[in-house]
Amino acid sequence: MDRLRAPVLRNRVAQIIADALLAALAFYLAFELRFLDLPNGMPDRYRDMLVAAPLVGLGKATIFTLVAVHQKWWRYFNLGDSWSILRAAALGTAALLVFWALVQPFPDPLPRAVLVFDLMLTIGLLIAARAFVRFYFERQSRRQNAGRGKEVLVIGAGSGGQMVVRELHLNPDLGRPIGFVDDDPRKLGMRLLGLKVLGGTDGIGAILDKADPAEVVIAIPSAPGTLRAAVVSACRERQIPVRTLPTVFELLRGGVQLTRQLREVQVEDVLGRDPVVMELDRVGGYLTDRVVLVTGAGGSIGAELCRQIARVRPKLLVVLDHAEDNLFEIDRELNYEWHFSRVEAVLADCKSSERMLEVMQRFKPEVVFHAAAYKHVPLMEDNPLEAIRNNSLATRVVAETAAAAGAERFVLISTDKAVNPRTVMGASKALAEWIVKASCGRYPQTRFTAVRFGNVLGSSGSVVPIFRSQIERGGPVTVTDAEMTRYFMTIPEAVQLVIRAGDLGAGDGEVFVLEMGEPVRILDLARNMIRLAGFEPETDIAIEFTGPRPGEQLHEELLAAGEVATPTAAARIVHAVRSQDPDDADLERILAMISELVASGDETNLAERVRDLVSAGLEDRSAA
Repeated sequence: MDRLRAPVLRNRVAQIIADALLAALAFYLAFELRFLDLPNGMPDRYRDMLVAAPLVGLGKATIFTLVAVHQKWWRYFNLGDSWSILRAAALGTAALLVFWALVQPFPDPLPRAVLVFDLMLTIGLLIAARAFVRFYFERQSRRQNAGRGKEVLVIGAGSGGQMVVRELHLNPDLGRPIGFVDDDPRKLGMRLLGLKVLGGTDGIGAILDKADPAEVVIAIPSAPGTLRAAVVSACRERQIPVRTLPTVFELLRGGVQLTRQLREVQVEDVLGRDPVVMELDRVGGYLTDRVVLVTGAGGSIGAELCRQIARVRPKLLVVLDHAEDNLFEIDRELNYEWHFSRVEAVLADCKSSERMLEVMQRFKPEVVFHAAAYKHVPLMEDNPLEAIRNNSLATRVVAETAAAAGAERFVLISTDKAVNPRTVMGASKALAEWIVKASCGRYPQTRFTAVRFGNVLGSSGSVVPIFRSQIERGGPVTVTDAEMTRYFMTIPEAVQLVIRAGDLGAGDGEVFVLEMGEPVRILDLARNMIRLAGFEPETDIAIEFTGPRPGEQLHEELLAAGEVATPTAAARIVHAVRSQDPDDADLERILAMISELVASGDETNLAERVRDLVSAGLEDRSAA
């Protein structure tokens, strides 16, 4: 008896009884419909059959219970549940036919028309009852919560927008939806989930003025940056907060409940460029069931590489980093959040040839992604010895030990700073590209490739988190120059293109460049971020110009002098074809000179000397 008092069982028993009554009613009405056109009504011999209605109802309810129709409360019924009801009703009618034929409770057989009417009525009554109960509870909930929750306008009337509205109906404290905005002209004026489609985003300003919502939710995961920018701009003018569903990348990376996924619009949502979307299972298929090693696995790019490589199920993923905390975090994330256990965490320094050879010979990776590098330009200008050791000499160590262990592919993560370098960090990465190219001749069994791209949003030390931190402190936001521009790409975009580029070309040291759209003016980026935080640039948050740092360029380039972009088989990836390949003898001479400078430990003018050596080598190649 105590179990029957439990709400779940009590509700289920009530639903079983209701279904039994509805099934009995369907059986009765089936006879009435069958003989409706007879002048004298239903013959007595068939009227006697109606005494079986309660038994028919009880039998069908038993079948409905066996096929789990009652596991879901009626108040949560949706259209997809109709299939289970249809299947259960068909089984009930079939069981009735078999029972009547075998037991023959009456002399006359059951009329076929009664069976057809009984099936149709059973399905109709069961669905109608559930729909009515859901409608009743939703109406009651809306009445009770009419004054609760802030009014929310939903951008997007597709599946994402309807999902948001359902969630808000279930959790009115999160907000009360008041309407949709959608650019599909076929939906204009329609009512979905009881809400009207008020118009398209081209008239968002007028809709906001009329509806006056307390909040706007952008519920289009694949919405281009231009649409997000237009909505955010209109909302910020009216001081209306904006939240958004996750982007396609965030959804692909797995997630949590919708209510936790709604987040504030971030600057990367409104850069004005459609996101790069690739079928990772297809383009990364060459990594499936292979041993893959990622250096710098705890960094921004390295960690995302590990996440996306884990999705294509390699035989073993070796994550290598010299920073203990970063390595621990990515190892824990892959094991406990991604539930990918074929991971081996290796604490090692890429500059140590003995340690790297030991690692390579132990795991024998088939594919190596070399993402370990120092990247903070001003810091490297102050520490040129470490920039060269870690970015250049360590690249040679990793490439040579990987090839010696029989690696099939080696992919270097490069940067636009390597193009016509003016800083020691750029020179060190240009030298790394040169080393990768030269390695092809020495180790022909390994396919060597470099992938070059610009700034990555959200990575460690990038301008976006710096600006965000400055805004949180109340400013000022520091911009080096009003005309400075940079290329930007999100971390998942960059990594997907890196994985795709790893399978392109012949592997003879090609440099692949990721097309990053139009460059973004840093001043515009700063102003957008200030507005996104709810402030007004120059009024609430000051912007200060600090002037370019030593070696910093106003406009970054993705192609060096003497390089020409040629298309590849992959969208958004081009091949930077050099007019003259590097000479191994020149490389060895420059490396020997740089190694002597590093070994001397004398950092006096070291950054300048390294830049001059590498730049001279690059100029000789382009002039040849």
